Amino acid sequence: MEIWINPACSKCRSAITLLDAEGADYTVRRYLEDVPSADEIREVLTRLGLEPWDITRTQEAAARELGLKDWPRDEASRDRWVTALAEHPKLIQRPIITADDGTAVVGRTDEAVRDALSR
Repeated sequence: MEIWINPACSKCRSAITLLDAEGADYTVRRYLEDVPSADEIREVLTRLGLEPWDITRTQEAAARELGLKDWPRDEASRDRWVTALAEHPKLIQRPIITADDGTAVVGRTDEAVRDALSR
């Protein structure tokens, strides 16, 4: 199990606290420092069953500068979104937990973290 975190994020800290309380075996990836490649983002999206715009923090300054709200959300634009996430990792929703069964969850709630633990 791996968890992508921003240490400054309260949701990430809560997820880590819960993982520790449950005795989970996991690896922390500080994704702002250890930036995921476009291929890694595509893999996580597949595991999540989501599209890149589903995990994009559109309220971030970088999102406004890029004009992401106006980008098409379709298959033809998918790579453009993935590239933006790889080039601006702060736009990636967090925390993302990759579960042992090959799936992943966006662990913003205790329920989502527990879901990842149960897989």
